[in-house]
Amino acid sequence: MTGLVLKDIRKTYGQVKVLHGIDLEIAEGEFVVFVGPSGCGKSTLLRMIAGLEDITGGEMIIDGQVVNDVPPSRRGIAMVFQSYALYPHMTVYDNMAFGMRIAGESREEIERRVKNAAEILQLTPYLDRLPKALSGGQRQRVAIGRAICRNPKVFLFDEPLSNLDAALRVATRLEIAKLNESMPDTTMIYVTHDQVEAMTLADRIVVLSAGRIEQVGAPLELYDRPANLFVARFIGSPAMNIMPATIATGGSQTTIKLLDGTSLAVDIATPEADAGKQASFGVRPEDISIVTGDDYLFEGTVSIVEQLGEVTLIYVDGPVEDEPITVKLPGTVEIRKGDRLRFAADRTKLHLFNADGHTYRK
Repeated sequence: MTGLVLKDIRKTYGQVKVLHGIDLEIAEGEFVVFVGPSGCGKSTLLRMIAGLEDITGGEMIIDGQVVNDVPPSRRGIAMVFQSYALYPHMTVYDNMAFGMRIAGESREEIERRVKNAAEILQLTPYLDRLPKALSGGQRQRVAIGRAICRNPKVFLFDEPLSNLDAALRVATRLEIAKLNESMPDTTMIYVTHDQVEAMTLADRIVVLSAGRIEQVGAPLELYDRPANLFVARFIGSPAMNIMPATIATGGSQTTIKLLDGTSLAVDIATPEADAGKQASFGVRPEDISIVTGDDYLFEGTVSIVEQLGEVTLIYVDGPVEDEPITVKLPGTVEIRKGDRLRFAADRTKLHLFNADGHTYRK
């Protein structure tokens, strides 16, 4: 049974088109993450699901019911915002119980749900405290607990970790992962621009750009098999290296030629008719290694070295001016600016895109 169906969902503000026909099915109990750059429409789409934004066109279906004109309070949805939105004069208990009191729930039912949510989120010792006595991570957990108490069909998270520092982001992300495991039948939709959150939390990721879906898939599917140049550049950190190329020969095993004249055979099939056409060659920084022999992909001069401890990032002057190639090496590596090095790559992990930016499937 499908939990949520979006059919040709469109959104305009006057003459400005924000969403251009979104089609998506989200199954019951699925954890789906919307990612994309600022202004791509991901938060607008989330607010439309919540009923906080009107739908210009298309159908929004929750549990088989079209909810375009159903008010937010009757959609069975709970939303956790970027800001905690807690009542500062109420205790943690009262903040979590407030929505149920408004809905007319019994005292016993309120007590049961608040205690259950507090146990899930490890908030039991803080139920009598005011929000000002809590850390940022604890406040966000209270906001999540308030949503749990509503016993919703669908959870919506709108960048809930954006206001937290790095350590609290990690801790709260783990709490959300545990929450997902403890509520396997509850659908969760999560908006973020943070790739780590998307890759670690999602069952499926929806990549959005300029109000359109670029690709939907499992995290590693998007990482290993991006549908186009946008997804290839957006998923992965650092971003995939993209270099202009020409298809020298097409067929089951393609030969490409880079700008510096290097010819390279790749195990990617292309139409024979594409021979001579422009293309884009892609390789992820972590799939590149340093070599000393004559079997190498490219040669370059190191311009910047970043020692991060667990990895070393080096930036190498590439075939395109002002577009260095990024190399990600494990651990600490003794490399200096100005070193001239040769680099190879795992041939099974190379990517090739046609002139329109769409990937040639492996």
